[in-house]
Amino acid sequence: MRRTHTCGELKSSDIGSKVCLEGWVRFSRNHGGVAFIDLADRYGVTQIVFDPEDLPIGADTSTLSNTLRTFTRESVVSVNGIVRKRIAGTEDDRNNTGEIEVLITSAELLNKSAIPPFEIGDQKEGALPNEDVRLEYRYMDLRRTEMIHAMEFRSRFLHLARQYFESQRFLEIETPILARGTPEGARDYIVPSRINSGRFYALPQSPQLYKQMLMVAGLDRYYQIAKCFRDEDSRKDRQPEFTQLDVEMSFIDENDIRSCIENMLAHVWRGLYNKDLQTPFPKISYTEAMEKYGSDKPDLRYELPLENLTNTFKETNYGILKKIVADGGIVVGINVSHTILKEKIGRNDVDRYIDLAKRFGLGGLTWVRIANEELESNIVKYFTPKNKADIKNIMNAKDGDLIFLMAGPKRKTLEGAGLIRKQLAIDLDLIPKNTFQFHWLVDCPMFEVDPISGKKDAFHHPFVLPYDNFKKGACFDILLNGNELGSGSMRINNPEVQVEVLHQIGMSDEEIEKNFGWFIKALGYGAPPHGGIAIGIDRIIAILLNKETIRDTIAFPKNKKAQSLVDKSPSKIDDERLEELQLISLSDNDVDSLTMEEYTEE
Repeated sequence: MRRTHTCGELKSSDIGSKVCLEGWVRFSRNHGGVAFIDLADRYGVTQIVFDPEDLPIGADTSTLSNTLRTFTRESVVSVNGIVRKRIAGTEDDRNNTGEIEVLITSAELLNKSAIPPFEIGDQKEGALPNEDVRLEYRYMDLRRTEMIHAMEFRSRFLHLARQYFESQRFLEIETPILARGTPEGARDYIVPSRINSGRFYALPQSPQLYKQMLMVAGLDRYYQIAKCFRDEDSRKDRQPEFTQLDVEMSFIDENDIRSCIENMLAHVWRGLYNKDLQTPFPKISYTEAMEKYGSDKPDLRYELPLENLTNTFKETNYGILKKIVADGGIVVGINVSHTILKEKIGRNDVDRYIDLAKRFGLGGLTWVRIANEELESNIVKYFTPKNKADIKNIMNAKDGDLIFLMAGPKRKTLEGAGLIRKQLAIDLDLIPKNTFQFHWLVDCPMFEVDPISGKKDAFHHPFVLPYDNFKKGACFDILLNGNELGSGSMRINNPEVQVEVLHQIGMSDEEIEKNFGWFIKALGYGAPPHGGIAIGIDRIIAILLNKETIRDTIAFPKNKKAQSLVDKSPSKIDDERLEELQLISLSDNDVDSLTMEEYTEE
């Protein structure tokens, strides 16, 4: 090895040792002819010192001094020296190596760095440059301690997950990246075939069908750290290419899948935090989640439940609510207790929530305060005595409480109220820090209908095992702090049932044969009862590290416009290559090379 130690491991016990360190020049400063350099690598920072008066007899001070002048910021260098104790009062408690420094006896510039595009040292909040600049120079951004920690944490998480699955006799099996495109909801990325003219592969949105065929093959315990691809708009929790922990098992039921994942996460938790993760995770039904929290991925770290007041307003003098209920709509309320309100929501704030409700798709929002055991509001005069009594009882209202009322079509009202609930929790600082609340969403519907197009589609995907006359699906989600980490289910293992489910989402026999005939054929060769789950790795790492976006957990992510700024992709393909692939050539008038301005546009 060229280096004897990393830049993060020397301590007082190494004083007097001769060492060789190699890394990047983070900072340098000169005090009266004595030069101090912070030398950094992935493991930490060590202060190295050029002190002419303390150099060993015979050392070439002039040559060493000239060499150090070439050590520009972020250049990579090699130094030999002697570990010594820092002068009292100059120790750095923030650094593992803060008690020592290395007196340089010889040095070499390994490679000079251009002027860094931004400061690499640990940054205060708000000091980092525009994200697109960081992504263009990602190889520099990854030198930052925060990014190094994210990459190490991700690697450790995956290692521990693999460790668990291997201990349970799972097989890590790779499924194809070049595969047949199937209609799974999002758009496929398409890859043309040169050898098979006019034919195309698709990059997989998931290994779903292949892992099910592995169960048909008798490989009854499979897992994979799988790369997946979806041609969809980028968001803070979405990327065109992403990583999921993919699992499938045979001869099991839903509980076996959930127990397996809980045990895996418990194993990972002990490895990451040296703590026990509380299992089993709570379960909440889809119906309860929507009606109590207004979301199919509720955050259970705080309360503020929705209460149904629909029956209360079947008879009322308040015409707006009465008409909504008569038209089949609902009325829900959220009680902001005086114990958490603490004068944080005044009259102007209420107006802001009314505006938010409209933005969230609600027809409106109204409010009621409780004072001296009476309801106060500009609409209370329209309430019957029963309306008032019901509100107090159902909402469990006490003096000082503030109640928000929302009404309209059922789904839109529940979802809008769920967003108001979330905003209230943020504004009232109700979300605990560094708390991780896992839970399962269960008893999900088999199908859902798009409210705009009216099209019937699978709630999860069309390979979920249906029951209750196709009303319910044997599927479930795993959630963490109000974020969906992944979905699992028992799968259809009967080819006739699989065809019927595809019929129910509107596919003809011809379409079924064209898109899924090969898969249904496989199910006909003794497919066992089986099921599985996939967990988004980028997303769970982002949550555990409290990152705003999954881009900060991926080494080389795409930006908000699905562009890779570091290599300027997607890029135009030469006409010669397009002709070789027998694709229609695009002229320069059709597609111009993207400029840097287009790449960095927000």
